[in-house]
Amino acid sequence: MKLARLMKVFITGPLPAEGRAALAQAADCEVEQWNSDDPIPRKDLEQGVVGAHGLLCRLTDRVDKKLLDAAGTNLRVVSTLSVGVDHLALDEIKKRGIRVGYTPGVLTDATAELAVSLLLTTCRRLPEAIEEVKNGGWSSWSPLWMCGYGLSQSTVGIVGLGRIGQAIAQRLKPFGVQRFLYTGRHPKPQEAAEFQAEFVPIAQLAAESDFIVVSCSLTPATRGLCNKDFFQKMKNTAIFINISRGDVVNQEDLYQALASGQIAAAGLDVTTPEPLPPSHPLLTLKNCVILPHIGSATYKTRNTMSLLAANNLLAGLRGEPMPSELKL
Repeated sequence: MKLARLMKVFITGPLPAEGRAALAQAADCEVEQWNSDDPIPRKDLEQGVVGAHGLLCRLTDRVDKKLLDAAGTNLRVVSTLSVGVDHLALDEIKKRGIRVGYTPGVLTDATAELAVSLLLTTCRRLPEAIEEVKNGGWSSWSPLWMCGYGLSQSTVGIVGLGRIGQAIAQRLKPFGVQRFLYTGRHPKPQEAAEFQAEFVPIAQLAAESDFIVVSCSLTPATRGLCNKDFFQKMKNTAIFINISRGDVVNQEDLYQALASGQIAAAGLDVTTPEPLPPSHPLLTLKNCVILPHIGSATYKTRNTMSLLAANNLLAGLRGEPMPSELKL
Protein backbone atom coordinates (compact mmCIF):
# COMPACT_ATOMS: atom_id res chain seq x y z
CA MET A 1 0.00 0.00 0.00
CA LYS A 2 1.45 3.35 -1.01
CA LEU A 3 1.65 6.30 1.32
CA ALA A 4 -0.70 9.18 0.66
CA ARG A 5 1.26 11.98 -0.94
CA LEU A 6 3.04 14.40 1.34
CA MET A 7 1.93 13.02 4.63
CA LYS A 8 3.37 15.25 7.31
CA VAL A 9 5.82 13.68 9.74
CA PHE A 10 7.14 15.66 12.69
CA ILE A 11 10.37 14.59 14.42
CA THR A 12 11.27 16.11 17.76
CA GLY A 13 15.03 16.08 17.21
CA PRO A 14 17.88 14.86 14.99
CA LEU A 15 18.08 11.12 14.36
CA PRO A 16 21.18 8.91 14.05
CA ALA A 17 22.16 8.07 10.47
CA GLU A 18 20.17 4.87 9.87
CA GLY A 19 16.84 6.30 10.97
CA ARG A 20 17.49 9.51 9.09
CA ALA A 21 18.23 7.56 5.91
CA ALA A 22 15.06 5.48 6.20
CA LEU A 23 12.87 8.58 6.42
CA ALA A 24 14.79 10.33 3.63
CA GLN A 25 13.88 7.45 1.30
CA ALA A 26 10.17 7.86 2.02
CA ALA A 27 9.47 10.23 -0.86
CA ASP A 28 5.79 10.55 -0.01
CA CYS A 29 6.50 12.01 3.43
CA GLU A 30 7.01 15.66 4.17
CA VAL A 31 9.41 15.58 7.12
CA GLU A 32 9.68 18.46 9.57
CA GLN A 33 12.22 18.28 12.36
CA TRP A 34 13.37 20.14 15.45
CA ASN A 35 17.03 20.67 14.64
CA SER A 36 18.62 20.60 18.07
CA ASP A 37 19.73 17.82 20.41
CA ASP A 38 18.26 19.83 23.27
CA PRO A 39 14.66 18.87 24.15
CA ILE A 40 12.16 20.71 22.03
CA PRO A 41 10.36 23.46 23.97
CA ARG A 42 6.72 22.63 24.61
CA LYS A 43 5.46 25.59 22.59
CA ASP A 44 7.47 24.51 19.54
CA LEU A 45 6.34 20.92 19.95
CA GLU A 46 2.68 21.93 20.02
CA GLN A 47 3.18 24.06 16.90
CA GLY A 48 5.19 21.40 15.10
CA VAL A 49 2.62 18.62 15.41
CA VAL A 50 -0.26 20.64 13.96
CA GLY A 51 -1.67 18.64 11.06
CA ALA A 52 0.91 15.86 11.41
CA HIS A 53 0.02 12.33 10.33
CA GLY A 54 2.98 10.86 12.20
CA LEU A 55 5.04 11.88 15.23
CA LEU A 56 8.48 10.49 16.02
CA CYS A 57 9.30 11.51 19.58
CA ARG A 58 11.78 10.95 22.40
CA LEU A 59 11.21 9.94 26.01
CA THR A 60 11.64 13.60 26.99
CA ASP A 61 8.55 14.59 24.96
CA ARG A 62 5.26 14.43 26.87
CA VAL A 63 2.56 13.25 24.51
CA ASP A 64 -0.61 14.13 26.42
CA LYS A 65 -4.17 15.18 25.60
CA LYS A 66 -3.17 18.78 24.97
CA LEU A 67 -0.54 17.77 22.44
CA LEU A 68 -2.87 15.31 20.74
CA ASP A 69 -5.51 18.03 20.50
CA ALA A 70 -2.91 20.34 18.94
CA ALA A 71 -1.98 17.68 16.37
CA GLY A 72 -5.56 17.24 15.26
CA THR A 73 -7.43 14.39 13.65
CA ASN A 74 -4.77 13.60 11.02
CA LEU A 75 -2.47 11.99 13.59
CA ARG A 76 -2.47 8.23 13.18
CA VAL A 77 0.97 7.10 14.45
CA VAL A 78 3.21 7.96 17.40
CA SER A 79 6.63 6.32 17.22
CA THR A 80 8.86 6.76 20.25
CA LEU A 81 12.65 6.42 20.25
CA SER A 82 12.55 4.48 23.51
CA VAL A 83 11.42 1.25 25.12
CA GLY A 84 9.73 3.14 27.95
CA VAL A 85 6.31 4.63 27.20
CA ASP A 86 5.52 6.40 30.49
CA HIS A 87 5.73 9.75 28.63
CA LEU A 88 2.77 8.78 26.45
CA ALA A 89 -0.86 9.23 27.52
CA LEU A 90 -1.78 5.74 26.35
CA ASP A 91 -5.44 5.84 27.33
CA GLU A 92 -5.96 9.03 25.35
CA ILE A 93 -3.94 7.68 22.42
CA LYS A 94 -5.97 4.46 22.37
CA LYS A 95 -9.23 6.40 22.52
CA ARG A 96 -8.24 8.23 19.32
CA GLY A 97 -7.25 5.05 17.47
CA ILE A 98 -3.60 6.12 17.18
CA ARG A 99 -1.01 3.37 16.79
CA VAL A 100 2.17 3.37 18.89
CA GLY A 101 5.60 2.10 17.93
CA TYR A 102 8.45 1.64 20.40
CA THR A 103 11.94 0.09 20.52
CA PRO A 104 12.19 -2.88 22.92
CA GLY A 105 14.84 -5.56 22.58
CA VAL A 106 17.37 -3.58 20.56
CA LEU A 107 18.72 -1.75 23.61
CA THR A 108 18.71 -4.71 26.01
CA ASP A 109 22.41 -5.59 25.75
CA ALA A 110 23.67 -2.01 25.93
CA THR A 111 21.50 -1.21 28.95
CA ALA A 112 22.49 -4.41 30.76
CA GLU A 113 26.18 -3.66 30.13
CA LEU A 114 25.70 -0.18 31.55
CA ALA A 115 23.91 -1.57 34.62
CA VAL A 116 26.80 -3.93 35.36
CA SER A 117 29.31 -1.11 34.76
CA LEU A 118 27.41 1.14 37.15
CA LEU A 119 27.19 -1.59 39.78
CA LEU A 120 30.93 -2.30 39.64
CA THR A 121 31.79 1.40 39.58
CA THR A 122 29.67 1.98 42.66
CA CYS A 123 30.52 -1.06 44.76
CA ARG A 124 34.27 -0.67 44.18
CA ARG A 125 34.11 3.10 44.75
CA LEU A 126 35.86 3.93 41.48
CA PRO A 127 34.92 7.64 41.29
CA GLU A 128 36.24 8.17 44.82
CA ALA A 129 39.44 6.29 43.98
CA ILE A 130 40.01 8.31 40.80
CA GLU A 131 39.50 11.53 42.75
CA GLU A 132 42.06 10.42 45.37
CA VAL A 133 44.63 9.92 42.60
CA LYS A 134 43.89 13.38 41.20
CA ASN A 135 43.84 15.32 44.47
CA GLY A 136 46.91 13.78 46.08
CA GLY A 137 45.02 11.59 48.52
CA TRP A 138 46.88 8.51 47.29
CA SER A 139 49.83 8.45 49.68
CA SER A 140 50.52 4.78 50.35
CA TRP A 141 48.93 1.35 50.49
CA SER A 142 46.90 0.42 53.55
CA PRO A 143 44.69 -2.62 54.21
CA LEU A 144 41.26 -0.95 54.37
CA TRP A 145 41.74 2.21 52.31
CA MET A 146 39.25 2.47 49.42
CA CYS A 147 37.73 -0.93 50.20
CA GLY A 148 34.38 -1.71 48.66
CA TYR A 149 32.20 -4.76 48.13
CA GLY A 150 32.62 -7.69 45.74
CA LEU A 151 30.12 -9.84 43.86
CA SER A 152 31.62 -13.23 44.65
CA GLN A 153 29.29 -15.31 46.87
CA SER A 154 26.82 -12.43 47.06
CA THR A 155 23.05 -12.26 46.77
CA VAL A 156 21.72 -10.07 43.97
CA GLY A 157 18.11 -8.89 43.93
CA ILE A 158 16.55 -7.78 40.64
CA VAL A 159 13.36 -5.72 40.66
CA GLY A 160 11.78 -6.57 37.31
CA LEU A 161 13.01 -9.71 35.53
CA GLY A 162 12.11 -8.58 32.02
CA ARG A 163 14.44 -8.56 29.03
CA ILE A 164 16.90 -6.18 30.66
CA GLY A 165 16.67 -7.80 34.10
CA GLN A 166 17.48 -11.19 32.58
CA ALA A 167 20.39 -9.75 30.58
CA ILE A 168 21.80 -8.20 33.76
CA ALA A 169 21.59 -11.52 35.59
CA GLN A 170 23.30 -13.31 32.68
CA ARG A 171 26.21 -10.87 32.90
CA LEU A 172 26.50 -10.99 36.69
CA LYS A 173 26.38 -14.79 37.04
CA PRO A 174 30.02 -15.32 35.93
CA PHE A 175 31.18 -13.00 38.73
CA GLY A 176 30.36 -15.75 41.20
CA VAL A 177 27.00 -14.52 42.47
CA GLN A 178 25.73 -17.17 44.85
CA ARG A 179 22.03 -16.37 44.78
CA PHE A 180 19.60 -14.39 42.63
CA LEU A 181 16.30 -13.06 43.93
CA TYR A 182 13.67 -11.27 41.85
CA THR A 183 10.31 -9.63 42.27
CA GLY A 184 7.65 -8.37 39.91
CA ARG A 185 3.97 -8.70 39.05
CA HIS A 186 4.16 -12.50 38.84
CA PRO A 187 6.72 -15.34 38.88
CA LYS A 188 8.65 -16.13 35.71
CA PRO A 189 9.88 -19.67 36.32
CA GLN A 190 11.03 -20.30 32.76
CA GLU A 191 13.09 -17.08 32.56
CA ALA A 192 14.42 -17.49 36.12
CA ALA A 193 15.59 -21.09 35.63
CA GLU A 194 18.86 -20.06 33.95
CA PHE A 195 20.02 -18.33 37.16
CA GLN A 196 18.04 -20.45 39.67
CA ALA A 197 16.50 -17.11 40.66
CA GLU A 198 13.89 -17.14 43.44
CA PHE A 199 10.66 -15.14 43.20
CA VAL A 200 10.20 -13.38 46.53
CA PRO A 201 8.17 -10.50 48.02
CA ILE A 202 9.87 -7.14 47.63
CA ALA A 203 10.41 -6.85 51.41
CA GLN A 204 12.37 -10.10 51.41
CA LEU A 205 14.39 -9.01 48.38
CA ALA A 206 15.30 -5.75 50.13
CA ALA A 207 16.31 -7.50 53.34
CA GLU A 208 18.37 -10.35 51.89
CA SER A 209 20.17 -8.79 48.90
CA ASP A 210 23.74 -7.52 48.92
CA PHE A 211 23.11 -5.75 45.61
CA ILE A 212 19.75 -4.55 44.32
CA VAL A 213 19.23 -3.63 40.66
CA VAL A 214 15.98 -1.93 39.68
CA SER A 215 15.07 -2.65 36.05
CA CYS A 216 11.27 -2.55 36.08
CA SER A 217 8.95 -0.37 34.02
CA LEU A 218 7.46 2.76 35.53
CA THR A 219 3.79 2.07 36.26
CA PRO A 220 1.35 3.31 38.91
CA ALA A 221 2.34 0.24 40.95
CA THR A 222 6.10 0.92 40.76
CA ARG A 223 6.05 4.70 41.18
CA GLY A 224 7.78 5.46 44.50
CA LEU A 225 8.34 1.73 45.09
CA CYS A 226 11.81 2.25 46.54
CA ASN A 227 11.07 4.46 49.52
CA LYS A 228 11.96 4.88 53.19
CA ASP A 229 10.40 1.56 54.16
CA PHE A 230 12.29 -0.22 51.36
CA PHE A 231 15.67 1.30 52.28
CA GLN A 232 15.16 0.58 55.99
CA LYS A 233 14.84 -3.11 55.17
CA MET A 234 18.15 -3.15 53.25
CA LYS A 235 21.47 -4.20 54.78
CA ASN A 236 23.79 -1.34 55.72
CA THR A 237 26.39 -2.96 53.45
CA ALA A 238 24.03 -3.17 50.47
CA ILE A 239 24.38 -1.39 47.13
CA PHE A 240 21.33 0.03 45.31
CA ILE A 241 21.31 0.47 41.51
CA ASN A 242 18.53 2.05 39.43
CA ILE A 243 18.53 1.91 35.63
CA SER A 244 14.74 1.98 35.14
CA ARG A 245 13.07 5.37 35.72
CA GLY A 246 13.76 8.02 38.32
CA ASP A 247 10.19 8.06 39.62
CA VAL A 248 10.49 4.45 40.84
CA VAL A 249 12.63 5.90 43.66
CA ASN A 250 11.74 8.41 46.35
CA GLN A 251 14.96 10.41 46.07
CA GLU A 252 14.56 12.20 49.41
CA ASP A 253 14.32 8.84 51.15
CA LEU A 254 17.33 7.58 49.17
CA TYR A 255 19.35 10.63 50.19
CA GLN A 256 18.57 10.04 53.86
CA ALA A 257 19.46 6.36 53.58
CA LEU A 258 22.81 7.16 51.99
CA ALA A 259 23.69 10.12 54.21
CA SER A 260 22.88 8.21 57.40
CA GLY A 261 24.75 5.05 56.41
CA GLN A 262 21.54 3.05 56.33
CA ILE A 263 22.75 1.62 53.02
CA ALA A 264 26.30 1.57 51.70
CA ALA A 265 25.99 3.21 48.27
CA ALA A 266 23.80 3.85 45.26
CA GLY A 267 24.33 4.09 41.53
CA LEU A 268 21.73 5.81 39.35
CA ASP A 269 21.45 6.14 35.59
CA VAL A 270 18.01 7.73 35.94
CA THR A 271 16.78 10.53 38.18
CA THR A 272 13.90 12.92 38.75
CA PRO A 273 14.17 15.39 37.15
CA GLU A 274 16.47 14.82 34.22
CA PRO A 275 18.88 16.47 34.01
CA LEU A 276 19.45 16.54 37.76
CA PRO A 277 20.32 20.07 38.94
CA PRO A 278 24.01 20.39 39.95
CA SER A 279 22.81 21.65 43.35
CA HIS A 280 20.83 18.48 44.10
CA PRO A 281 21.68 16.96 47.53
CA LEU A 282 22.43 13.52 46.04
CA LEU A 283 25.37 15.04 44.18
CA THR A 284 27.01 16.02 47.47
CA LEU A 285 27.39 12.38 48.53
CA LYS A 286 30.55 10.39 47.88
CA ASN A 287 28.60 7.15 48.06
CA CYS A 288 26.23 8.04 45.23
CA VAL A 289 27.27 7.64 41.60
CA ILE A 290 24.99 9.33 39.09
CA LEU A 291 25.11 9.00 35.30
CA PRO A 292 23.16 11.09 32.75
CA HIS A 293 20.73 8.37 31.54
CA ILE A 294 23.15 6.68 29.13
CA GLY A 295 21.90 3.10 29.38
CA SER A 296 21.45 2.65 25.62
CA ALA A 297 24.22 5.04 24.61
CA THR A 298 26.32 3.03 22.20
CA TYR A 299 26.60 4.11 18.57
CA LYS A 300 25.26 0.78 17.31
CA THR A 301 22.30 0.71 19.68
CA ARG A 302 21.17 4.26 19.04
CA ASN A 303 21.42 3.75 15.27
CA THR A 304 19.38 0.55 15.51
CA MET A 305 16.80 2.28 17.73
CA SER A 306 16.44 5.13 15.25
CA LEU A 307 15.97 2.74 12.32
CA LEU A 308 13.32 0.77 14.21
CA ALA A 309 11.51 3.97 15.24
CA ALA A 310 11.53 5.21 11.64
CA ASN A 311 10.30 1.88 10.28
CA ASN A 312 7.56 1.74 12.93
CA LEU A 313 6.42 5.19 11.85
CA LEU A 314 6.42 4.42 8.13
CA ALA A 315 4.66 1.08 8.56
CA GLY A 316 2.00 2.74 10.68
CA LEU A 317 1.39 5.41 8.06
CA ARG A 318 1.06 2.71 5.40
CA GLY A 319 -1.40 0.74 7.48
CA GLU A 320 1.06 -2.16 7.60
CA PRO A 321 2.26 -4.24 10.58
CA MET A 322 4.89 -2.35 12.56
CA PRO A 323 8.21 -4.09 13.32
CA SER A 324 7.53 -3.30 16.99
CA GLU A 325 4.05 -2.08 17.91
CA LEU A 326 2.78 -1.49 21.44
CA LYS A 327 -0.57 -3.23 21.61
CA LEU A 328 -3.06 -0.93 23.29
